[in-house]
Amino acid sequence: MRMRQFGLAFNRIFEQWMFLLIPGSLLLGFLFAEGLLPLVAAVPALFAVVTFTMGLGCGLSQLRLVFARPLPMLLTLLIAHIALPLTAYAIGAALYGPESPYVIGLVLFALIPLGVSSVIWVGLSGGSVAMILSMVVIDSLLSPFVVPAGIRLLFGASIRADTPAMMTDLLLIVVAPTIAGVLLGEATKGRIADLAKPVTGPVSKLCFAAVVVLNAAAIEPYVTALKSDMAKLVPIVVLLVGVCYAAGFFGARPLRSRELEATVSYATGMRNISLGIVIALQYFSPLAAVPVVLAILIQQPVATLHHYVLQKLHKREAGQPVSRHVG
Repeated sequence: MRMRQFGLAFNRIFEQWMFLLIPGSLLLGFLFAEGLLPLVAAVPALFAVVTFTMGLGCGLSQLRLVFARPLPMLLTLLIAHIALPLTAYAIGAALYGPESPYVIGLVLFALIPLGVSSVIWVGLSGGSVAMILSMVVIDSLLSPFVVPAGIRLLFGASIRADTPAMMTDLLLIVVAPTIAGVLLGEATKGRIADLAKPVTGPVSKLCFAAVVVLNAAAIEPYVTALKSDMAKLVPIVVLLVGVCYAAGFFGARPLRSRELEATVSYATGMRNISLGIVIALQYFSPLAAVPVVLAILIQQPVATLHHYVLQKLHKREAGQPVSRHVG
């Protein structure tokens, strides 16, 4: 019983302070980069634990619910993986030129799957937890096709990327663990997720932090060598992250549902950044990972600000006839 209480308390505290713990993990990776570099090879295995745990919490009934109401999911995917990558490319190409590795990093941020941590913020902001969790799972399953296809369509032959190998890696570290988690959760009728949460919750959170630490260590030499570029790059990443949140919010606005405004805006605003860094370091110049790493520092604080804005806006509109659900 004590172990269960400790695990649940750890999970709750980590989620509450994640907006500080994840950037702190990034800082640790930079500070102790030399000693951590031999451990970078463990990143794919650590990431697979995170995606497996995510899958445990999503049953087939939740996925069926999303497909029964396909409009929010289709809207989210169109914004997240078509409108926003094009926006990222336009901003990056205008400032750095279309062949800059920074442009690849900005586009990669918009192409990677929706972030698992968005589930927490959607719950806090009055959105649909079942819908966002299902969309994260579905988008993760699509990532072996979405990410390579988006890179190929936007950059063509101007960059060399081993597309089959990238798809294979995404299948191994994202799709396979996610499917295994979903199937195990379904086989136990969801009981395994609740029973194992005191263990899987803390373990997955620590694995997630470890992925951030090790990826930061991997790119530390490049960030240090490019300090002069940071003053220009940081505002661009802040702008792009802000645009991602705003695009989801205004895209969901016509649906006239506060629940969907929160759900879609966090879905498009928060991305699986640790996966983005893994892909950037594995298949592109380490410089391509720099914008993705900077997004770690920015994504959670902007999530906090977005939560505040949503609460203020929805309180102001409380007297207006706005539906909670879209059938």
